[in-house]
Amino acid sequence: MDCLFCKIAAGEIPSSKVYEDELVYAFKDIEPQAPVHVLVIPKEHIQSAAAITSENSGVVARIFEVISKLAVEMGLDNGFRVVSNVGESAGQSVRHLHFHVLGGRDMTWPPG
Repeated sequence: MDCLFCKIAAGEIPSSKVYEDELVYAFKDIEPQAPVHVLVIPKEHIQSAAAITSENSGVVARIFEVISKLAVEMGLDNGFRVVSNVGESAGQSVRHLHFHVLGGRDMTWPPG
């Protein structure tokens, strides 16, 4: 499989890792949109949130446990945003489930 995020999680492509366990990998976004901008991904290839099933949903729960832990470690006491894009029209540029964790500044809506 030629998946950028699978290669990052496997250590084949360098990244600025902030967390790793047997199921989850988190790293700094290379084009940060906030002072804190981390991507949290499952090591298992899941195409997007639309591909979450009863068989793989446990890893999503683990991802949110990791997000909560990272938010505390990164001092995001005033809040943070978690975003997952699904499909090209929504801006999903890598077809591997990932969650953007953004913080360290006031968030506006629509995002910007």
